Amino acid sequence: MFKLPNQKNKKVSTGRFFNSKEEAAPGTPLHRKKLDGGVQAEANDDGTIFIDESVEAGSAEERQILMHEMKHLTDMKIGKMKYTDDSLTWNGTEYPRAEGKILFEGEWVDEGGKEFPWEQH
Repeated sequence: MFKLPNQKNKKVSTGRFFNSKEEAAPGTPLHRKKLDGGVQAEANDDGTIFIDESVEAGSAEERQILMHEMKHLTDMKIGKMKYTDDSLTWNGTEYPRAEGKILFEGEWVDEGGKEFPWEQH
């Protein structure tokens, strides 16, 4: 037998996101905050996404940014990508990471650089 959960205390969505908490997708919390250095968004290994408060909610730009960050979350969930404060690992290759840069092909490159294979989504 299948039984639905009790709906009596369930909040009804009144806005763009379920339960009035913002989510990039169901089960993916979205937090708006001031991000440093022109960063528009960050995908976190805890399954959350930070998006800069300057990005307009509901805009085409926001949608594009969130789709990109969701790809990073997927890469982390399937084990293709992981990171620590000191490194980023992509497909089993570890790249040192420090002060907002990643050592890639012998050069320190700003995080988020388009030359990284994990940014080729």
